[in-house]
Amino acid sequence: MPTGARDITETMLGFVRALRAGGVRSGTGRARAFFDALDALDVTDPEAVYWAGRLTLCSGPADLRRYDACFAYYFSADPLRPAARTPPVTVLRPVMWPSGRDRTRGEDDPDPQHLAAASDAEVLRSRDIATLTEGERAEVARLLGLLATRRPHRRTHRTAPARRGRLDHPRTLRATLRQGGEPLRLLRRDRTTRPRRVVLLIDVSGSMSPYADALLRLAHAVARGHPGHTEVFSVGTRLTRLTREMRVRDPDVALAAAGAAIPDWSGGTRLGVELKEFLDVYGQRGMARGSLAVIASDGWERGDAALLGTQMARLSRLAHRTVWANPHKAQPGYEPLTAGMRAALPHVDDFVSGHSLDALEELATAVIGGRVKRGGAGA
Repeated sequence: MPTGARDITETMLGFVRALRAGGVRSGTGRARAFFDALDALDVTDPEAVYWAGRLTLCSGPADLRRYDACFAYYFSADPLRPAARTPPVTVLRPVMWPSGRDRTRGEDDPDPQHLAAASDAEVLRSRDIATLTEGERAEVARLLGLLATRRPHRRTHRTAPARRGRLDHPRTLRATLRQGGEPLRLLRRDRTTRPRRVVLLIDVSGSMSPYADALLRLAHAVARGHPGHTEVFSVGTRLTRLTREMRVRDPDVALAAAGAAIPDWSGGTRLGVELKEFLDVYGQRGMARGSLAVIASDGWERGDAALLGTQMARLSRLAHRTVWANPHKAQPGYEPLTAGMRAALPHVDDFVSGHSLDALEELATAVIGGRVKRGGAGA
C-alpha cells in the first residue's frame, strides 16, 4: 500500500473512532460503506468526504449534530480548538453494561455481550423495585425520566364542527343557500374534549420507602406530560402539596425539591386523616371533581380504617375514577387483608401493582392515559 493511501486510511479510521467516541453509533457495516464511498470519490475534496460520512455513518437525526461537531473538530486546521462552538453532547450509558464496554457497536455488528445487556434490561423492567441494587435503581430512574405519558381527556357538552357526528342543520342550510339551493355537502358537529385533571397521592411512609422515589418520578413524568392538569401530593403523617416542585423539568432537580418539601419521609401512615384534609381543603374547591385520582400506597393504615373508608367513599363520588397502586399486589399469594386496604377497596375502580418499571409504565400509559385494561377492585 502506498504511504499516502495508508495515511488516508488511518486518518479516516481515526475519524470513525472519533465519531464513535462522540456517541454516533456507526458499526462495522456503516464504516465499510463509508470507505466504499471514499473509493469512488475524491478524498482531497472536504465536501465529498463530509457528505460521504454523513450519508453512511449516521443512523438517525440525533447523530447529525454529533457528526457535524466531530467533522468540524477532527478536520480543523487546529485540532486543539474546534472550528465551531457546538453544545456539549451527553451520552447516556445504561449502568448494567460492563465498564469499558464499547457502546458504539451498531445493529449490524451484534455480539454476545451486547445481547446479554439487552436481556438484562428486559429482566430489569419486570423486577421488583425493592430488590434492585443502587446501580439498577439509577437505571430505572433514568428510564422513568424518559417516560412519555398520554393525556386523559373528557368529553364536554359543547360541540364544534367535525367530520363525524350529528348533522349540523343550520350550517348545512346556510351552505346550501350560498350554493344556490343545491345541498352539495352535509356538515356535522361533534362534542369537544378537554384534558382531565389527574391527582396523585404518593405514600412516603417507612413501609413504602423502597418505592417512593420511583413513584415520585412517575408523578413527575405525568406532570411533565400533562402540565396544568396534574396535582401531586405526598401522604404519610402529613399532607404535602408537591405540584410546584413536580413542574420543574429536570427530574433529579424536581425530586430534590420534593425531598426538601416533604417533612415526613419514612414516617407512619394516617391515610384517613390526610385524605380528609385533602378533600376538605382541595376537594371542596373542585380539584377532585371529575378527576382521575391515583393513590399509591400499601394500605398499612396506622389510624382509623373506618375513617379511611368514609373518605374513600367521598373521593369516589367526586372523582371520575379512583386508582389504587399497591406494590405488594404483585407478590405471589397476596391478599388485601390489611384494615386500610379492606376499607378502601370497595371504593376503588382499578387496583394495580406499580411494583416494577413495566407496571409503572402500564399505570402511566394505560390507566392514567385512559385506556383501562384491568377490571375493578378485584382485578
